[in-house]
Amino acid sequence: MKVKLPQNLEGHNFIGGEWVKGEAGVQEIFSPYSGTKIGSVSLPSVAQVKIAITKAQEAQRDWARTPMKERAKVLFDLRNILLRDIDAITHVKASESGKTFDEGRAGLMKGIEVLEFALSMQNLDLGGKVEVSRGVTCEYRREPLGVVASITPFNFPAMVPMWTIPIALGLGNAYIWKPSDKTPLTSIMIANALKEAGLPAGLLTVLHGGENTVNTVIDSETVRAVGFVGSTKIAKLVYNRTTSLGKRALCLGGAKNHIVLLPDANPELAGVGISDSFTGCAGQRCMAASVLLAVGDVEKHIQKIVERASSLRLSHEMGAIITKAQVEFLHAAIDRAEKAGAKLILDGRKTKAPEGLEGGNWLAPTIIDHVKPGSEAHKVELFGPIISIIRCKDLTEALAIQATSEYGNACSVFTSNGALADRVTREARAGMVGVNVGVPVPREPFSFGGINASKFGHGDITGVHSLDFWSDVKKVTSKWEKQNDNNWMS
Repeated sequence: MKVKLPQNLEGHNFIGGEWVKGEAGVQEIFSPYSGTKIGSVSLPSVAQVKIAITKAQEAQRDWARTPMKERAKVLFDLRNILLRDIDAITHVKASESGKTFDEGRAGLMKGIEVLEFALSMQNLDLGGKVEVSRGVTCEYRREPLGVVASITPFNFPAMVPMWTIPIALGLGNAYIWKPSDKTPLTSIMIANALKEAGLPAGLLTVLHGGENTVNTVIDSETVRAVGFVGSTKIAKLVYNRTTSLGKRALCLGGAKNHIVLLPDANPELAGVGISDSFTGCAGQRCMAASVLLAVGDVEKHIQKIVERASSLRLSHEMGAIITKAQVEFLHAAIDRAEKAGAKLILDGRKTKAPEGLEGGNWLAPTIIDHVKPGSEAHKVELFGPIISIIRCKDLTEALAIQATSEYGNACSVFTSNGALADRVTREARAGMVGVNVGVPVPREPFSFGGINASKFGHGDITGVHSLDFWSDVKKVTSKWEKQNDNNWMS
């Protein structure tokens, strides 16, 4: 389906259950598809941010006392509303992020999958009670933190917030959301959906803006935890600022994901899987393949990758780049790779922009061969539809190169040999590993999260391992009468 660009969608800040016009100016939003303005949001003043946090704290007190089953009812209604309005939400999120319609819809469906996991928490996380000694019981109770916050990126304006909103709210917290200043329009639709679902006023807050908004939220004594998804540079800053105040933070950063391609791999499976990994979302995702470690003679496999990538039509099977500045950066990075001795076997700069969308931000799939280990094309996260091929004599060399990456989000292997696949899953330095899967994102309840410079903080942001981040576990030990055989345990 062709993406329908909205006509000047106007948004404000969602505070205390109402849309409040910001006092600190207006941010205009331009579509990567066309370069034209599609909407705007007003920016809150520091005073308005502080008022919003206070309202969230007031609302959270009653929400914490609400049984989890009643909280789940709101989330269930939210799920139905999102499914009802999925096309309308998809058009907006694709328009402002540059995704194709199918990619935008798939991202929202992944977010709904996390929402469905949150609905199961009432059955999965009921606490526990055991008689540990005669007359003595111990139990644990999971309790909300209070007010929590999340800062989300431009590339997944619905999926990433939906990783955290259902779980944080389901556990009894109030949630403050600071969407990307490049893609804030989607937040309007999700906030309205939660309001329609019956979420009490103040439990969801949406605050637009940049550094002033973020710092005011982080520095507030009321906010207990901060989640972040974005670049490694900003993830470090958010993590350090938050934790220096004694708060918990889980900040996901960038990536430089490697795929190991072995000669015995199925050429069709590898061709589609690897091509779709580096071209999906125009390469603007932290799970995209960036480096192909080509082991031995894999020319027929690489030809399949080239054929698949070459067949993709801009604005149809592949979307746009978020800004013109990013396009210029990618062009310059390709130039530098060529000057360093690499060979272009597919040059996306030569593809014309789609008819009628010449003002958009476009770069077609690009494949750079014979990249040297340690070069920019190997080490730096470019965040575009570009894959760098490094030739390797054997699997040992390939794994050694992969281990040099400062990041640790994902690594995949394409092979028909189970023993070799098992070796890669054991030795790869990554938090998520795939076998004949180009984008190894776990499905719920398995959690999402990398290692090394791809993540700052403990635990993962989705799945069962996210519960401990968004809540505290209280332990209660009880004794009601003296026992005749009194000992150290009783």
